[in-house]
Amino acid sequence: MAEFLQHVRDVLNGIEAEGLTKRERLISGPQGARVMMGGRQMLNLCANNYLGLADHPDLIAAAHQALDGQGYGMASVRFICGTQDLHRALESRLAGFLETQDSILFAACFDANGGLFEPLLGAEDAVISDSLNHASIIDGIRLCKARRYRYANSDMADLEVQLRAAKADGARFIMIATDGVFSMDGYLAKLPEIRVLADHYGALLMVDDCHATGFMGPQGRGMPAHFGVKADILTGTLGKALGGAMGGYIAGPQPVIDLLRQRARPYLFSNALPPAIVAAGLAALDLVEAADDLRARLFDNAGYWRTGLADAGFDLLPGEHPIIPVMLGEARLAQAMAQELGGRGVHVAGFFFPVVPKGGARIRTQMNAALTRDDLDFGLEAFRAAGKSVGVL
Repeated sequence: MAEFLQHVRDVLNGIEAEGLTKRERLISGPQGARVMMGGRQMLNLCANNYLGLADHPDLIAAAHQALDGQGYGMASVRFICGTQDLHRALESRLAGFLETQDSILFAACFDANGGLFEPLLGAEDAVISDSLNHASIIDGIRLCKARRYRYANSDMADLEVQLRAAKADGARFIMIATDGVFSMDGYLAKLPEIRVLADHYGALLMVDDCHATGFMGPQGRGMPAHFGVKADILTGTLGKALGGAMGGYIAGPQPVIDLLRQRARPYLFSNALPPAIVAAGLAALDLVEAADDLRARLFDNAGYWRTGLADAGFDLLPGEHPIIPVMLGEARLAQAMAQELGGRGVHVAGFFFPVVPKGGARIRTQMNAALTRDDLDFGLEAFRAAGKSVGVL
């Protein structure tokens, strides 16, 4: 054991020496546009709280009511004695919202993606994955026996090469798997072009819509709705725009959902979501469908923020999404920038290897609808000052 622990310490020391250690910072109080950290109020520019619903009173009230009426936790998996009427109500509500036949809940979208591929695809099949897909998709694909193909990020020519290869290799069924939005960059997947290729080669299209559901597309129905195309299978989360707590889902055709209830291992061997989270999810969907004003404010904030950073001279990735990365290159510089901003009252996180490729370190800023124009001006001034202090500007 002592030798093993020394090996672990050596690995940790190596991570620290490379400037790659990730440190958690404590928040006291609720998630929001401003948060309390170490007794200071900080402007929060790095949460996935796109519509600002994480501390919404309607969600808190719904959670309290469910706690009072349906208890704290289920103490069981769904098929034994862990399913309440609330669970099926949320699954039906999600399916209706996403315009699919049914949906199935998981503890998180990581579990949803982890449980999706193995029950649906066998050794005779193929799955073709975008090179920048989320770790949960990568891990889920690893768990299934299907042959694996990968295409360069949003490279449709390469995707077609992989589709032809899968066909030539005799694949029975082919599934294309892609993020709807690539979360480290804020890039939108080319779903219309992917759909055309999928139809041409008889492939299924799976989309992880975690960074789109609730605010992209009409009524926030996500990337397929944004582009006016159909995904065969959708995965997503309640943990970002839909309230920011826990919970993931898969939505799609009835037979697919029925098979996942029988075979998806994270579903079969994990506790059901607590009633409070499910009830708040239902309340969140009611808010989201009527939240055109919040979506307008979110994208107005994103446009103002992007313009301000660009005018200051920061290196930004292009895009239209509320994820707006400030590119810095090296991990130590990203951490120094984050620390400098923290000293100026702005909470951000540096992103670096292995979350992004080496040399691609960044501060990933994220807009939300709860931010005011004064908040954004305060943040821009802090970024300008911090950039000059660390030598970025």
